Amino acid sequence: MKRNGKQSPQARQQAPVAVRKGATRTADIAPEVLAALSRGELQSATLTEGLAVDQACLLRAVFPELWPRLGQAVEAACELGILKRMEGIGALLQVELGVDGIERCRTHGSDTVRGWACFMIGAHPSLDLEQRLAAVRPLADDAHFGVREWAWMAARPHLARQLPAAIEHLSVWTASSSERLRRFACEALRPRGVWCAHLAALKQQPALALPILSPLRADASVYVQDSVANWLNDAGKDSPDWVRELCRRWLQDSPVDATRRICARAQRNLAQS
Repeated sequence: MKRNGKQSPQARQQAPVAVRKGATRTADIAPEVLAALSRGELQSATLTEGLAVDQACLLRAVFPELWPRLGQAVEAACELGILKRMEGIGALLQVELGVDGIERCRTHGSDTVRGWACFMIGAHPSLDLEQRLAAVRPLADDAHFGVREWAWMAARPHLARQLPAAIEHLSVWTASSSERLRRFACEALRPRGVWCAHLAALKQQPALALPILSPLRADASVYVQDSVANWLNDAGKDSPDWVRELCRRWLQDSPVDATRRICARAQRNLAQS
């Protein structure tokens, strides 16, 4: 539905993920595209576009009633790196809007706003680990690549603080019919994850994560295969012999194309050592 030639908020919220090619350099983002992204009227098509969103402008557009109270703090958060920016805005919104605000953001058409929902869940002070994972699950299964990344980044600090329980919960996710959720289970606990703190316990004892890794050793999804391989590539920086031996066992027990691909990618840097 359109009003005065513009999409209604409801129509924007239901819009599918954009299939346009998108820009790979900030300089190549068309001004009208950047403006639409920063008003919450368009989803980013690339990481470059997602990073370029003016989040202060976006918050003013989505929550105009909050700007008088939050404007200064949001502008300060926007001076930080992207992860701290998302965390900061998510925390501010959680305090102001609570659970209702999480749902409001989770169903918004902007991938950045849905990313705020991830960090609102991360900032919620009274959720236990099971509740937090249940809350973030729809966002971990979001159709947009960026939202899925924000989901595991927002959950990771809580997973790290309760690592045995986290591994137990996420091992169940490896049986999900959704490749996105299976990938989340693996990606969220990579020993040397991207844009986040390393997990010392898993760098030192990677075998702790076998309840997650082993069920995925022959996963049919390339999306999941890449995550498992990258997990093992991380582990190989600290425990190369463990990775070699694990891959040897997997190839012996599950000699299928998926396992061969995972193991080849997992050991891509070990062959040079």
